[in-house]
Amino acid sequence: MRTNIGNWERLIRIWLGAVLIGLAATDIIGMWGWVGIAPVITGLIGWCPSYAIFGFSTCPAKT
Repeated sequence: MRTNIGNWERLIRIWLGAVLIGLAATDIIGMWGWVGIAPVITGLIGWCPSYAIFGFSTCPAKT
């Protein structure tokens, strides 16, 4: 798997995913907050399957 998520987007995904998980764990927003697991995982590994399917990348070109 080739990285297709840029560094800033990775940080944002991890942060927002962690916030959603925290809110779900404290029962503030309910069970749907557990979807925050997906952005955390994609942020950690740097690869998004949706981006791969559509040929999209926010990673800067390596020279």
